[in-house]
Amino acid sequence: MAATFDLILTGGTVVSHDGKGVRDIGVKDGRIAAMGELGQASAGETIDCTGLHVLPGVVDSQVHFREPGMEHKEDLETGSRAAVLGGVTTVFEMPNTDPLTTSESALADKVRRATGRMHCDFAFWVGGTRDNAAYVGELERLPGAAGIKVFMGSSTGSLLVEDDEGVASILRNTRRRAAFHSEDEFRLRARLGERVEDDPSSHPVWRDEIAALNCTQRLVRLARQARARIHVLHVSTAEEIDFLEGHKDVATCEATPHHLTFTAEDYARLGTLLQMNPPVRAARHRTGIWRGVEQGIVDVLGSDHAPHTLAEKARTYPASPSGMTGVQTLVPVMLDHVNAGRLTIERFVDLTSHGPQRIFGMARKGRIAAGYDADFTIVDLKRRETITNAGQGSRAGWTPHDGRSVTGWPVGTIIRGRRVMWEGEIVTPSQGRAVEFSEALPSS
Repeated sequence: MAATFDLILTGGTVVSHDGKGVRDIGVKDGRIAAMGELGQASAGETIDCTGLHVLPGVVDSQVHFREPGMEHKEDLETGSRAAVLGGVTTVFEMPNTDPLTTSESALADKVRRATGRMHCDFAFWVGGTRDNAAYVGELERLPGAAGIKVFMGSSTGSLLVEDDEGVASILRNTRRRAAFHSEDEFRLRARLGERVEDDPSSHPVWRDEIAALNCTQRLVRLARQARARIHVLHVSTAEEIDFLEGHKDVATCEATPHHLTFTAEDYARLGTLLQMNPPVRAARHRTGIWRGVEQGIVDVLGSDHAPHTLAEKARTYPASPSGMTGVQTLVPVMLDHVNAGRLTIERFVDLTSHGPQRIFGMARKGRIAAGYDADFTIVDLKRRETITNAGQGSRAGWTPHDGRSVTGWPVGTIIRGRRVMWEGEIVTPSQGRAVEFSEALPSS
């Protein structure tokens, strides 16, 4: 008797942990049920993926969707709309909202807001503070929690733990991998005078490479003392890559598409639209981060999607806020790098699916394997498109990549066996769910 599935993907080049090759995938009850030649099987829906690549669902483990408190910039629905339009199936959202996500009730509120309203699946980082340091071991295991996030350098919002004892008190109580914004706040305060009015190119002069490296070195030392696992977000310097190469036992790290694509020369063209924390820097740092990708030092890619309105970004530097959109452009920008020969499609999959699953312990996500959630990012590696502001799903409505031509494009986003996006259109009502993690599974 022929097998029956809810969905069959046929004829696509599947890229997974065992390489790439043409095979069919059968889906039942939202999970992968079979792989191989399924020509004799039947299904309620069949999608012909001939000529396309079927990737494990892309995970963006660093986004800021601004809800609650700053919904004029973005909210959970619009941010997740941008995500699935860009081929992203799961996001981890950051805690610097208003109110801050630093308590069980604040996390539960975000999970409630997101469930069935976000277009993609989700988890939320919980902010680590001096006040909740004793409880982070409980907070990081709550439903929907991606883990603990700490800001060692000031950025958007008021979350900040800049001193060694404050950071150590959090690390002593974590059991999961904690994530860090690593810039030395003491050096940032001392160098405020380096900012030049109406000159965003002075941003990386103020928030210099020493501020980043010093903080990352402090963080690794504190993690070793606490016997804790850490994740360094948005690495921005060549020196940090060199340092982290020697500390892979305790530290994983993330690179962003903007640090891999832009350089300080682009401030002349983009101005405050390029203003980020930590900053886009001189070309040698971009080269150093690419070395981290090539040598396997970098574990994951995250967009650090951090939207502000164009009116806010139009303020004169340094009154202008740091942050740019990125969740929708992560896949096409990085596929363009794949086509340029800077990384393989297998390495892209490792950075966006296998890597997040491996270091954060997502349950049933991040791999194309039987028993896993049927999350797929379907891409046309040969398709040439132009990224535009008009095509952005974010409420912010702009991208620093406006006008960039890329080769490689997300064609479809499938989440738990449901076709959510196809050919640039949302085709299924939002049904996002909280991600489960192996270190925080419910008891029943």
